[in-house]
Amino acid sequence: MLFLVVALLLLGAVLGTVAHAPLTFSVAAGLVVAVWLGVFAVRERYGRRRTTSTH
Repeated sequence: MLFLVVALLLLGAVLGTVAHAPLTFSVAAGLVVAVWLGVFAVRERYGRRRTTSTH
């Protein structure tokens, strides 16, 4: 429960900051995060295919 409260407080702080930032900065930051998540997803997908299971 405490984790949810902290997560919501952090989300509110981030959204409040984005609301006061210029639109171009918000879009650029969003694109950076989206690309980072895309690279992470691709690395996870292809990284798991190459590793062999030892079980």
